[in-house]
Amino acid sequence: MIRRTTALLYLIFALFVAACGNGALPFPTPAQHDLVVLTRSGPLSYQASEDNTASGLEHDLIEAFAQELGVGVSYRVVEPGEFETQLRQGDYHLAAAWLSPHNEASLQGSAPIFLTRDVLMQHEASLPLSRPEQLAGQTVHALAGTRQAATLRQLARKIPDLRVVEVATGDILQLLEALGERKVDYVAMDARLEDIANQFVPNLRNTLPLTEEQPIIWQFGPHPNAELAARANAFIERVQHDGTLARIEERYFGHVRRLTQADVVKFLGEIETTLPKFRRFFESAEALTGIDWRLTAAIAYQESHWDPNATSPTNVRGIMMLTEDTADHLGVSNRLNARESIIAGARYLVQLKEALDPEIGEPDRTWLALSAYNLGPGNAGASRRLARELGANPNQWYEMKRILPLLAQRKYYERVKGSRARGGEAVILVENIRSYYDILQRHENPWQPPTAKPRQSDKPAGETPSGKKPRHKGGKKK
Repeated sequence: MIRRTTALLYLIFALFVAACGNGALPFPTPAQHDLVVLTRSGPLSYQASEDNTASGLEHDLIEAFAQELGVGVSYRVVEPGEFETQLRQGDYHLAAAWLSPHNEASLQGSAPIFLTRDVLMQHEASLPLSRPEQLAGQTVHALAGTRQAATLRQLARKIPDLRVVEVATGDILQLLEALGERKVDYVAMDARLEDIANQFVPNLRNTLPLTEEQPIIWQFGPHPNAELAARANAFIERVQHDGTLARIEERYFGHVRRLTQADVVKFLGEIETTLPKFRRFFESAEALTGIDWRLTAAIAYQESHWDPNATSPTNVRGIMMLTEDTADHLGVSNRLNARESIIAGARYLVQLKEALDPEIGEPDRTWLALSAYNLGPGNAGASRRLARELGANPNQWYEMKRILPLLAQRKYYERVKGSRARGGEAVILVENIRSYYDILQRHENPWQPPTAKPRQSDKPAGETPSGKKPRHKGGKKK
């Protein structure tokens, strides 16, 4: 009996191995297995935030795929210098780290998701390059394990004395900050990052493409699960045609082209000189409302450039530019009092968010509330009714961006019994606030309750007395 049981167990195991392939993980199932994803930190792939949530273009795409499969996701985030080794080991379902097809035939990839190319970034004060041959004798940095590092290695075989430094830790934004501070001369990066990078390091420019366009794919590794690969390819084809991919792209790229270089430079200067005067009020507003103080600060900068005495021709006043009716509703006695105005503005945003339909998720909920902050609840409600009339989804900012400007046209606002409104200005306001908020999240630390705030002597190494994030350095050189 024991021999028969043992033989049966071996048979089951053999069938299991045959079904999974040589070394492949079993197909993820809701009851037993998560989708195991190999990734690395970066704005396009995966970024962990202070509240232990994650974001990133590919992260959101993976989450949508996992939701379709009905499974959870287990992310394995590795350093750049370790990525190639981990990729070849194959103990994952798929790798999503802004990858192009690998030159090793044993590594199977998905259908193309995006198209991109490698470019050379340099400081705006350096002489522009027009030909790769001009890199002779120069040093170019790239993150280890990336397509850009491989591109540079190929160029180094043809260009005399081209020195390639592969940075094994950190992320691309840290490397670009080192370039902005002129600690390195050139950085190779993905062209898709240029607009995002210019929000944080405005003194850079791209002058030289290093490759032709290449596809971005998911890698299934040396031991792919055939069923999973088929499901992933079908998913990729679907999201490219049903608007899902476009909506995810909008979250990361939809707002990054609004600010000019001069806008970003001025804002970074105001962060240093003006923000410290009001920071405690923004933090007090977060303590009372739960709204991230950096978001409230971004709204205030868009509204008044942090001027507590700002006044518009229509008598909208104060650092948060409150109307008289809104101030009365919120019990504000003096709109020119910065503390009163800031706390009232944060409370108003909470009320606008709570007034939206419960099924609206983040970040759409916040962006839609911000448009109502500008237009007023009445016009915002009219825009949502118009969206339904026109077959658009009123719960998605991606859809509302094209609906809001229509409120300036009589044939549309009369259709929903509304009044003329400058919906296009509301779109610009929201997009600018998103950019300012991104920059503040990069440069300023989140607020912590006083009981959790460390004493000066207990501050972690590298944290500045002001509570600001230290300027990031370039990664370690090999």
